[in-house]
Amino acid sequence: MTPGLLIAAPRSGSGKTTVTLGLLRAFTRVGLRVQPFKSGPDYIDPAFQQAAAGRASFNLDSWAMSRARISATAAQAREADLVLAEGVMGLFDGAPARGETGTGSSADIAAHFGWPVILVMDVSGQSQSAAAIASGFRSLRPGIAMAGVILNRVASERHDRLIRAAMAEAGIPVLGAIPRSTELGLPGRHLGLIQASEQADLNGTIDRMADFITAHVDLNAIRRAAGAATPYEHGSARIRPPGQRIAIAQDQAFSFTYAHLLTDWRAAGAEILPFSPLADEAPAADADMVWLPGGYPELHAARIARASHFLSGLRRHAQNRAVHGECGGYMVLGQALIDAQGRGHAMAGLLGLVTSFADRRLHLGYRRARLLAPMGGMPSGAVLNGHEFHYSTIVEQPDSPLASVTDAEGNDIASTGSHRGLVTGSFFHLIAPASEA
Repeated sequence: MTPGLLIAAPRSGSGKTTVTLGLLRAFTRVGLRVQPFKSGPDYIDPAFQQAAAGRASFNLDSWAMSRARISATAAQAREADLVLAEGVMGLFDGAPARGETGTGSSADIAAHFGWPVILVMDVSGQSQSAAAIASGFRSLRPGIAMAGVILNRVASERHDRLIRAAMAEAGIPVLGAIPRSTELGLPGRHLGLIQASEQADLNGTIDRMADFITAHVDLNAIRRAAGAATPYEHGSARIRPPGQRIAIAQDQAFSFTYAHLLTDWRAAGAEILPFSPLADEAPAADADMVWLPGGYPELHAARIARASHFLSGLRRHAQNRAVHGECGGYMVLGQALIDAQGRGHAMAGLLGLVTSFADRRLHLGYRRARLLAPMGGMPSGAVLNGHEFHYSTIVEQPDSPLASVTDAEGNDIASTGSHRGLVTGSFFHLIAPASEA
């Protein structure tokens, strides 16, 4: 069993992504095979983690995934020397209602595998009080082992000494103290970080993070703190592919694809055929299915509207074979996309959907969808677990609803997706079938 750790924090913005990326690269540089994971529904952080570790990062989600699904995904670490899983938000933050196996919190994942937690703490504006916070996190939930803390944004040597003394009195190991720095941040966007594929000198940036972390964190102590995971379970918790040959849009406008989904499809014998709408490439003519993932089509709407080869190929495919779009992909299947400046751009027109970014509204949370029509090889009536995170608003959605959709508390959601002929689309991103539980 591969030993592992979960890198968590009391809240978002504490620096856990920077610490995780620095640790991944630092351990990789000394010859360790480090398997990264990301707790919760996130597409952007795993891409950075893959760049840092040289291994694909996978999502682990206790709200959306069954135990068998979580364990099957974590089995990617079988050949690794060390697991580093990055948490989401604060350690105990999750959905207000339980899902398949939990609330979606990072603590659920740590408890499931027995991975000790390293708490990354932004200690700016406090000193000894940081020990009280860490003590509360250590004791709140039985079954969660805290390996120690990494202090972030330390102002001075005196600041460091005060906090270390309080932590020692509380019996909490300090595994590192990182001084304030304006050089290690990554630029952001409304859905999180700017994508890894858009970062200039990404490799150099991650190397600098690793240098900084190595200088201020005790790598040997962190490796010793890693705990052995519970045994990985065998099971058939896999997502069936929607076809033998699947054409998937992959570029900076269509990049939100879960690694476990593609791994499942390949394991079942499916062939993945990537193409780039931004390069005006059409999906493979002999593909059984076209899948348009989410991403940032709103940033490239004019370019997509001019991509005649892509759009005509998509329309030809939809005449006799299935096409599905998630979130951004759903918007591109629609009639039009209105950008943040209020300009309308004609899209594929395979659905009547019109969406707008001119009036931004956040739509965020777990979703459970009961299909009202077949989608992606799954029959009508199938129940799916997923997540929604976007700022677009629906101006028109005239087609038949694809699913009845509820949030984590069971409340009905208006964004039901839609379908027309062989074309389906939704704002919810598929994570796992609910029937896996």
